[in-house]
Amino acid sequence: MSKSYSTNLTQEQWELIEPLIPPSLHGGRPREVDICLVLNAIFYVLCEGCRWRALPGDFPNWQTVYTYFRNWRMDGTWVRIHDKLREWTRVDSEREPSPSEAIIDSQSVKSAAMVSLEVGYDAGKNVKGRKRFLTVDTLGLVLRVLITAASVGEREGGKQVLKKVKQMQPSVSRLHTIWVDAGFDGNPFMRWVMDFCRWIVQVVIRPKESRKFVLLPKRWVIERTFGWLTWCRRLNKDYELLPETSETFVYIAMIRIMVRRLA
Repeated sequence: MSKSYSTNLTQEQWELIEPLIPPSLHGGRPREVDICLVLNAIFYVLCEGCRWRALPGDFPNWQTVYTYFRNWRMDGTWVRIHDKLREWTRVDSEREPSPSEAIIDSQSVKSAAMVSLEVGYDAGKNVKGRKRFLTVDTLGLVLRVLITAASVGEREGGKQVLKKVKQMQPSVSRLHTIWVDAGFDGNPFMRWVMDFCRWIVQVVIRPKESRKFVLLPKRWVIERTFGWLTWCRRLNKDYELLPETSETFVYIAMIRIMVRRLA
């Protein structure tokens, strides 16, 4: 039996997420592992930042845990669970399931020494590593995330992540406005968003005369989301060999946040 770690799901949280777990493959061996323990192990890796091999012995075998993590990444299970919980969280907050406005921004993070795929240098932030492009709704809930090399420009990364948001139809059928900062400004980017996505881009610019912290309208929401992600040690630096794995950990971090809100 597993110890009671602070990252474990409560019984109410497990009952909420259990219907979203895919069943075992038809015709295969019956599932023997406790999926709740598998989820607890994955949340432990996410929050404590340990290696898969360093999982405490009272969790299922680390190879089993990693196999579920990897398979659900590849077949889209994590994203489906995330999207369903986001809709439930919005409804619980008395909002429509589909957002009408979204905010986009990027965050450059250092990569670990052994990471070499999709790694670049962000001269503006003086960071060698990767860049996280997030789109969130006005509650700060993630719509889609994209991980690129840190050298990728704001507008190029913005186009790529917005393409992923566009593919969410009909879940974003009400979306009409995208809020961005000055890094995404420019007529070519705005024209692309209007032509390809049929959305309006609103730029929020920091006052030039201000040298102190300024709470910018709409912009603070996504900064808060970036702050939520730093609660997870696995996300404080990019340790993942594949960018897709980094994206998955962001979705899992949001799954944990939303489950805790709902139950």
